[in-house]
Amino acid sequence: MKWKQYVAMGAVFIMTASMLTGCGADKTSSEGTAQRNKIVIGLDDNFPPFGFHDESGQLVGFDIDMAKEAAKRLGIEVEFKPIDWDSKETELKSKNIDAIWNGLSITPEREKNILFSRPYENGPQIVLVRSDSPIQGKADLAGKIVGTQQGSTGLEAIEAEPDVKNSFKELKQYSDNVTSFMDLEVGRIDAVVVAKTTAAYFMTKNKADFRIIDVGYPDIPSGVGMRKDDTELKAKLDKVLEDMHNDGTSKKISEKWFGIDISM
Repeated sequence: MKWKQYVAMGAVFIMTASMLTGCGADKTSSEGTAQRNKIVIGLDDNFPPFGFHDESGQLVGFDIDMAKEAAKRLGIEVEFKPIDWDSKETELKSKNIDAIWNGLSITPEREKNILFSRPYENGPQIVLVRSDSPIQGKADLAGKIVGTQQGSTGLEAIEAEPDVKNSFKELKQYSDNVTSFMDLEVGRIDAVVVAKTTAAYFMTKNKADFRIIDVGYPDIPSGVGMRKDDTELKAKLDKVLEDMHNDGTSKKISEKWFGIDISM
């Protein structure tokens, strides 16, 4: 009888410990940022000036500075995790990352699967060509090889105009913008559709002999992308981003990387 009581008491103890452990884990995961002490941000780490490695190998950039400042104000640690940009939504849904913070344009298509923060920067898509190129507008892209990044807003801008796209000799998609710029420089492609801010930074930094053509693509602001149910994180980020805009911090970071204020 005494032995049975010990067994019963042991079973109760194990069940109670398991329940307490389970509750602790559930509390951390279900309460979002209330118990969160770190946020994992997914990014393309070869995307200057938003996020890239400098000469010493340090991860730097406009979005890196913005995210670090936001995390500091939230009182949490930030970890940056390089991802395949074309698989960004999968990385988010599978919880390999908590957010995408990397010049992520807010589009109706993306909003179907991603919860966005308030917009914090704005920059239109443009066509980038070599300075000696005869290309002056979209009509001149007929019969040309045009590049853009996989899964990018540039690709969405191209696909929104099928007649123009179908006139290309070839649409070449790249894993990152830097590689497309290198191919443009040596003549492997004739043009790149990319954000104006990214193109302008590359031209200034590398003294590239390129020319920007504004072909009338709409301005599309960028935001931080989160899982659809992560509403608490969104509310906290929205407040921090608003504060950073109002106190001039976003403007200061923007001017550091672009020479102009693209914040909003």
